[in-house]
Amino acid sequence: MSEYEATAAADGRERVGLHFLSVAYRVREKIDQRMSAAGLSLSRTKALQLLAQRGTLHQAELAEALGQAPRSVTQTVEALERAGLITRTNDPEDRRRKTVSLTATGHTALAAAEQAGKQILQQLFGSLDTGQLAHLGTLLTIVDTAATHTD
Repeated sequence: MSEYEATAAADGRERVGLHFLSVAYRVREKIDQRMSAAGLSLSRTKALQLLAQRGTLHQAELAEALGQAPRSVTQTVEALERAGLITRTNDPEDRRRKTVSLTATGHTALAAAEQAGKQILQQLFGSLDTGQLAHLGTLLTIVDTAATHTD
């Protein structure tokens, strides 16, 4: 491979990588808009999904599972509590720790947001035939593996 070909390949990788980031941002934005219209933002949906999957969690555990700073999760938890989607209680063994649980209203809101998310994903990826969808899945797995193993 000539120096020119190597440079062109590197530029192509960068261009495709930037295009991927742009598309991923736009897809995430569309999902968040659709879910928000159904009552929950994407980030709040993720918090409720964790509570639905894992049950009651300490607020610090929720923050760690979401990969967020505890302060950021505190704001999310307070908003979800005001909306009646979760309850927060003091830990009986350590009153400084708060436990967070999903309410019945939270389960209902989560189901609506997840359905809205599924619908927009079906719309966005519905333009791909099954072969294209499988190929895209393979390519995304390759990129994800590379990202996982890169420092």
